[in-house]
Amino acid sequence: MLDELLQKGYGLGSGISLFIATNICENIVWKAFSPTTINTGRGTEFEGAIIALFHLLVTRTDKVKALKEAFYRNNLPNIWSLLATAFVFLLVIYFQGFRVDLPVKYQKYRGQQGSYPIKLFYTSNIPIILQTALVSNLYFFSQLLYRRYSTNVLVQLLGRWQDVEGGMGSTSIPIGGLAYYVSPPATLAEIIFDPFHAIFYFTFILVSCALFSKTWIEVSGSSPKDVAKSFKDQDMVIRGFRPGSTLSVLNRYIPIAAAFGGMCIGALTVAADFMGAIGSGTGILLAVTIIFQYFEMFVKEQSSESSIFN
Repeated sequence: MLDELLQKGYGLGSGISLFIATNICENIVWKAFSPTTINTGRGTEFEGAIIALFHLLVTRTDKVKALKEAFYRNNLPNIWSLLATAFVFLLVIYFQGFRVDLPVKYQKYRGQQGSYPIKLFYTSNIPIILQTALVSNLYFFSQLLYRRYSTNVLVQLLGRWQDVEGGMGSTSIPIGGLAYYVSPPATLAEIIFDPFHAIFYFTFILVSCALFSKTWIEVSGSSPKDVAKSFKDQDMVIRGFRPGSTLSVLNRYIPIAAAFGGMCIGALTVAADFMGAIGSGTGILLAVTIIFQYFEMFVKEQSSESSIFN
């Protein structure tokens, strides 16, 4: 119902996207300022990274050790993960500005000109969403088959799993097979101990995001052929080129932007996960791209209102 209210003109954009971004941002803010106390082996600590920083500095006599613990404490949000989250946010916003503007003009109306922007993130966050869905389904079927047919060779090639006791109960983690190699390395020591796993995971993320991005432009109506058809229907041409050359010009930019943009999104996701950012790299990318889309829509609405007023 709330999504319908926004789409009917009572707000901007999609309610579903707004809910996703709000949930991710709420998670980050909570882990930064949560007043919840947790009893650890070292004593009672605050869950929020910033509150824990001030608490440790006030209660500990060794300020250097307290500062080190606040930055690198395990199993709880720390200052380093908070700084990594902010850094990834700024980095994604910076990459959002990378684009190529193709100058266009109308054939019927002389003097009316504009530009068609081809952004680096041409397919937005769709590649990482599809890649996450693929891996989630692989995990689900691999665990299901391994629990019933753990001795089967093909099932073991798909993935081998082990139950590990943690603070939230028993969880299953992949220890072999394809499911293990498409999962991110947990620590730096794991990367050093098994470099093939890290290389395979990084390559898989880049290649899958690039392929999903190129596939998406074909099925979503944003391929060079679809854009050229849209130009033709609106009697628009690219300035400096003949109408028949529109498709060839778009082929120079759109497929490269889709593939390279998908690889950049995958690389940013891997970097965020390796740095220990709060909310995972996928969540941060979703939040930033959604918020940036809202910002663009707000700017367009303000500019249209000012032009009507003038």
